[in-house]
This record gives sequence, C-alpha cells and structure tokens, in this order.
Amino acid sequence: MPYIALITGASSGLGEATARRLAREPGVRLVLVARRKARLDALANELGGGDSLVLAEDLTDPAAAERIAQAIERECGALHLLVNNAGAGGRRSGFADGGWAEIDQCMRINFEAPVRLIEALLPLLRRTAASPPPPAGPRGLKQPVSIVNVASTAGRVNRPRVGAYSASKFAIAGWTDALHLEERPNGIHVGLVLPGFIPTEGFPQTPLVRHPLGRHILGTPEQAAEAILDAGPGGHAERYVPRYYWLAAMARIVFPAFVRRVLS
Repeated sequence: MPYIALITGASSGLGEATARRLAREPGVRLVLVARRKARLDALANELGGGDSLVLAEDLTDPAAAERIAQAIERECGALHLLVNNAGAGGRRSGFADGGWAEIDQCMRINFEAPVRLIEALLPLLRRTAASPPPPAGPRGLKQPVSIVNVASTAGRVNRPRVGAYSASKFAIAGWTDALHLEERPNGIHVGLVLPGFIPTEGFPQTPLVRHPLGRHILGTPEQAAEAILDAGPGGHAERYVPRYYWLAAMARIVFPAFVRRVLS
C-alpha cells in the first residue's frame, strides 16, 4: 500500500510546495485538492502524472468534505496524512468596518472548512491507523497517520486590521491541541504549523518584499513544506516558519502589554 497524503490548497503557495516536497519521497501517492482544476492537473502531470488523485473542490461548500471522503475511500482506501493548508486572508479592515460579515467569512474558510474535512475523513484516518503501516513514506516517519493544520503566527499574535483572520487562526490553533489529545489513543497525531510572513500568490507580502530590511524576516514556501512534514509524519507538536517567529508568540505570553504597545 502506498503512503496516501492529501493536501488542500495544493494549486499554489504552501500547498504546492508541500506537494512537490512529498513527491520526492518513496511510495507517496498524492491527493491534490483546490478549486482550480487546471492548475492541479498541471502539477500532477509535472510530479508524475497518473498516480496522483486530483479533486477540484471549493471547501467552503458544506458538501465538499463528504465528496472528498468518498473519492479517497473509492480510489485509495486509506489516508495517512491530511494537510489542511487551504485558507484566505480576508480584507484588511478593522471590526468597525468589516463587522461580523468579515469574521464569518474568515471563519468559514479558515476554521469551518478544515473542521468539516477532518470530520468527514476521521473514520478513514482511524481505520488506516489501525492497519499495518505502509512500507514506505517520508524520511523520518514517526507517525504513520497524522493531520497537520496550517494556522499562522497571527494565530498567536494579533495585529490591527487583521482581527478576523487572526480569530480564525486562533480558533484552528486552539482546536488542534484538543483534537490531538482526543485522537492520540486512536493512533492519529495532530500537528500545527504557524507560518509568518511568506510571499505567496494569496499573501504577496509586497511591503516587506520591497523593503531592504523586510526581506530578512520573510520565510519561503519550501521552509513551510519542511515544517509540515515535521509537524505531521515527523511527530512534532508545532512548527513556526521561520522558526524564530516563536519568539513573538512567547513575548505575547510573557509581556502582553509591551507587545500591545509595540504593535500599536
């Protein structure tokens, strides 16, 4: 049996980088999920063509999760790694301008969609964990079955005008800890990845890219892909990207008033 890895948001950015990284590992079969089928098909062909399963779905559709679960059950019969990477940043607006509508939109994309997908796939993940492990998979494989939720450093440290986005990432980060404790007895590891500023199609980070000093605090999609492997099959609880971003999260806990003054 191959090692089956599902990646959402695989058509670009961190999801595409993760697919490319996993494709280098022996015995891995990819399930690529995103809205843009043409991009997924092109990536699948580039990475080896026919062995990858392409599923063009909008994860904000409440019925999408069940369709994905049925397709994987039918085509693969197992699932070893689920990477919940798909997400969106929303508008940069304060609560007085965006209101509940902006928070609701971010929560549906960044929290509700991955929760629905995990709910639909959890029976298959549990059955896979109860079966013999695959003969191959990512190097350093410590957890044969794992879930990785991609949150954000903004899920630990908030800033003005991104409150809706941060709220959704705070939610997925907090829920990830509980889910890990609940599913550990069933043989499923649940890890968390918290990217910082990484230039991608959806998050171009233009001011930092253009600033001579700002470029030095940027991460890369390739670094995020390695972090996802660490937090999933590698068995780590969480990874920041770049790694030193954990300092910001620690400062928020130890010196909350100071961090508020700095960010204001």
